[in-house]
Amino acid sequence: MRKLSLLFTKDGLQWQISKSRKVLEEKIFLKDEGTPKNLVEENLNEVLASEKFSEISVISSINHFSIVEEGFDQHDLGYNLISYNADVKRDSEELMLSVNKKFGIQFYYSFPKDFYQKIKALEIPVHFNFSGEKFLNALNVKNRKEIHVNLYHQQAEFFAIENKKVVLYNNLDAASEVDFLYFIMFTLSKIDFGISETHFYIYGETTENETFISEMQKFVPNLKIVFDNLHKKSFILA
Repeated sequence: MRKLSLLFTKDGLQWQISKSRKVLEEKIFLKDEGTPKNLVEENLNEVLASEKFSEISVISSINHFSIVEEGFDQHDLGYNLISYNADVKRDSEELMLSVNKKFGIQFYYSFPKDFYQKIKALEIPVHFNFSGEKFLNALNVKNRKEIHVNLYHQQAEFFAIENKKVVLYNNLDAASEVDFLYFIMFTLSKIDFGISETHFYIYGETTENETFISEMQKFVPNLKIVFDNLHKKSFILA
């Protein structure tokens, strides 16, 4: 049986169909000025109706989220916590919870309710997760200051980690790679991460964000590209 993996970003949808961990098909849809407003919905409907999948994995990188320590159980406050970072519409967004035991934190995030209901209506096994949790769980960290950046199309998420503890996480929508660079460098100055002492690790759509990487290399002495997304080989969907 074949598995469907879905990745939702701010203005896009990427899906993979796999069997026994081998990716068979992959497509990505990104909204711009020339595409219909319901591009994501249309292509989600199409792939969900294309066949009977054995299971579905859903990852949201939409930047409606909040972070608390693991064990926080006042779930009724989830929407309120997210609203500090984003404009939440409770009637159209489903409140979700994703726990990262490796670092002892958990994410509240919201996901479009209409997409959630369509996927659940299929009545097959489905797993929902937030991209930040999946990204964090995949990291191998050391006892030092580190910045881990996962790049998307016109979007980036990053963790600041010091001595194996999460100092900060953010998920950014930006029109240019320079915006990513400026925000990350500004963040470093606020959390006392010196450029020379901090190790940077880059993942994801590195070929789509060459300007970001080349500009960062001018300032950062310790930078490593860990994973470059290639066709049928996506870091966050693997």
